[in-house]
Amino acid sequence: MKNTALTETHEALGAKMVPFAGYNMPVSYEGVNVEHEIVRNGVGVFDVSHMGEFLIEGPNALDLIQKVTSNDASKLTVGKAQYSCLPNETGGIVDDLIVYRIKEEVYLLVVNASNIEKDWDHISKYNKDIGATMRNISEDYSLLAIQGPKAVEAMQSLTSVDLSAIKFYTFEVSDFAGIPHVIISATGYTGSGGFEIYCKNSEVKQIWDKVMEAGAAFNIKPVGLGARDTLRLEMGYCLYGNDITDETSPFEAGLGWITKFSKEFVNSEGLSKEKERGAERKLIAFELDDRGIPRNGYDIVDNNGKAIGIVTSGTMSPSMNKGIGLGYVPVVFSDVGSKIHIQIRKKRIPATVVKLPFYKAQ
Repeated sequence: MKNTALTETHEALGAKMVPFAGYNMPVSYEGVNVEHEIVRNGVGVFDVSHMGEFLIEGPNALDLIQKVTSNDASKLTVGKAQYSCLPNETGGIVDDLIVYRIKEEVYLLVVNASNIEKDWDHISKYNKDIGATMRNISEDYSLLAIQGPKAVEAMQSLTSVDLSAIKFYTFEVSDFAGIPHVIISATGYTGSGGFEIYCKNSEVKQIWDKVMEAGAAFNIKPVGLGARDTLRLEMGYCLYGNDITDETSPFEAGLGWITKFSKEFVNSEGLSKEKERGAERKLIAFELDDRGIPRNGYDIVDNNGKAIGIVTSGTMSPSMNKGIGLGYVPVVFSDVGSKIHIQIRKKRIPATVVKLPFYKAQ
């Protein structure tokens, strides 16, 4: 089990630690609902240093990224980031990721912790013919997510950059918390605004301490992976391994918007054909009409109790106080307003297909 550079800090704060993607990670400190509320209405900080980071460099860097990702990275200028996925050869998804253009010929790929080795091997396979320079810097870098509507105001004193000027999915490489050359990225997995800070492991403790100090007047709190999951689910953001996998296509998962056929990429021909004929099943969002909590693996059933799909993510929404979830069903059941049922133990709980996101800021 690996530790992040802040494991001792989390333990000293009384975090409940759990194994996650090969790392010893904080799942909660004061409780998921409390931490969820902090991020929705104030500012919280997550240690997400388990995420993977690859540097792709050199004159062939863009060629490699265009080959292995579904989105069009040629649209990226320096200082911009892009959500994308790595399609596999059989119609599924190797991983979803964020691509940052750091310099003209330097890109940073940020991948899921559980997929670091798999992603590296997949990209390396296609790089044999392309020859970009690849570096896996996952073990050397830390990542903090400072999230919530008060993040800009709370963190402004820590940097010379105007944080309010960093627009969604753009970033600055600048000073932060006394450390030069830190990536300050207006990205996140919560839907409540804020930043992600990329720095070296040797720098992260100083940054964490300064963030907590600067945020004290705004009631900043550390937040664990439990609330990270409820926050992302309220926005309908996919979780790899649940909502997207090696067996789910971008079109089934509602990720057609990051699948661009203006270039050739891994299995672009197969995915183009799928787009033309239409996916046979779709990832839907649903809300329970009665009390209950949907969970990953529960059956989605029709009015007659026949299984038509499966819940991929589900929870009791802390913001809305109702059961919400995602799951795959045949297209005929996927229209907003469609009535379905979730099999929770021996009960069939009625549910309604809804439009994402579940949570809308007031």
